[in-house]
Amino acid sequence: MRKLIIIDGNAIIHRAYHSTPPFKAASGQVVNAVYGFTSMLLTLIKNQLPDCLALTFDMKGPTFRHEEYSEYKATRTAAPDDLYAQIPLIKDIVKAFDIPIYELQGFEADDIIGTLALQAQDNSDIITYIVTGDRDTYQLVNDQVKIIVPDKGFATPKIIDREAVFERYQLTPHQIVDLKALQGDTSDNIKGVAGIGPKTATNLLQEYQSLENIYQNIDRIPGRIKEKLLQDQESAFLSKRLATIITDAPIKINFSACTFNPNPDLILGILQEFQFTSLIRRFNALPKHTVVSENQQTLF
Repeated sequence: MRKLIIIDGNAIIHRAYHSTPPFKAASGQVVNAVYGFTSMLLTLIKNQLPDCLALTFDMKGPTFRHEEYSEYKATRTAAPDDLYAQIPLIKDIVKAFDIPIYELQGFEADDIIGTLALQAQDNSDIITYIVTGDRDTYQLVNDQVKIIVPDKGFATPKIIDREAVFERYQLTPHQIVDLKALQGDTSDNIKGVAGIGPKTATNLLQEYQSLENIYQNIDRIPGRIKEKLLQDQESAFLSKRLATIITDAPIKINFSACTFNPNPDLILGILQEFQFTSLIRRFNALPKHTVVSENQQTLF
């Protein structure tokens, strides 16, 4: 089986930024996220040995979800400026590794991930691993799609498959979106049904399987729960639409472009510029790469 790894760029950059203490390169540029991301990438490549790699990013501007619900993600605080300033540097690293970047105006990275993962399923010999800390992607899990959750910089990653989703939620992956439709999601400002929490939502889905089937059997649901569901029926279905990762975004994966084929000269030039000596050693330790001298001082 071939292994395709799709990296949720925004999620991993945020994790790298917050897990790596801030420090500056000789130029004065803060580069902790660059260091942390590259470190995670090297560990991922070493431990997972991917056949294909792709990376997705959110783009600035509203998405189709904002057009339907203007308050979508409205409660989120902006990331620090010194994180945003490092994203172009990280993209340079990604390009040096010859990893294609997929992004599309009006769509979130999750939608790009879902679309690429579905396209990969047309190849029965490919297993897709989505690298992210975002549990929204659990709805995409199936026999050919799994999640790698970073832990300790991918040294001990958690693999989320069907069984892991069920163990955590007592639901199947495709029911995760219905769970969010009922209980809401404060991080995305998705309202759900007021007064319906995780326990009640899970019980309803275990009995009726889906949001649609819950409302088709609304007269069988007793008392206050029925009242809450009827009162917020419109919100429930809006929440499901907002929470659903689409898998038909107008973008196509290019498997030949995703084949892992890094440019050692470009990578080492960037790592030397930032004086990431420990990362130079780790990159040179990867198969098929020549060791270079380490003749510069570094904080790491």
